[in-house]
Amino acid sequence: MPGVPAGGTPGATGGDGMGGKSFGNFGGSGRERARRRGQGQLESQVLAALHHAPGPATAAWVQDRLGGDLAYTTVMTILSRLHAKQAVTRERSGRAYVWTPAADEAGLAALRMRRVLDGEPDRDAVLTSFVSALSHHDEQLLRALLDRDAADGTGTLGARGSAGTPTPADGPAPAPGRQHRPDEAHGA
Repeated sequence: MPGVPAGGTPGATGGDGMGGKSFGNFGGSGRERARRRGQGQLESQVLAALHHAPGPATAAWVQDRLGGDLAYTTVMTILSRLHAKQAVTRERSGRAYVWTPAADEAGLAALRMRRVLDGEPDRDAVLTSFVSALSHHDEQLLRALLDRDAADGTGTLGARGSAGTPTPADGPAPAPGRQHRPDEAHGA
């Protein structure tokens, strides 16, 4: 259909009809903007746009909400990466996909942290170093979460990903502080 981006919907780049909120109307070409904004920032902006959508949204709708300064293919790449990280879900709608957020920005950050941890051969050392660098407030929060998890007996912190999805078949990662207590890392 003429005037419709591949995988988009008619009118997707015109008037918005859905609140018109823009999540990144910046100057410069799409290519320049993509270089200036890091992948994490682009992912966050795409997630923010999806969270404000009245329902599942097309890539063209997301592109329009980001101010139209990113190429459609860039938006599709970001959505595909988010899908691979299980931060968004997608389903077919005609020839296109419609996208729905499965995680918020905190969930996306947790997915990134998990990916980094999964890529390290010495998980104990990484977790010990991470816990030893926490602020007092963050350490107390982590202790409270682990205590609540242990009291529940459900193991939900270790058995579920941040987006509420089961972890890979190799099983849950040991929770920080269970192998190395945070106070040991601080020398207490």
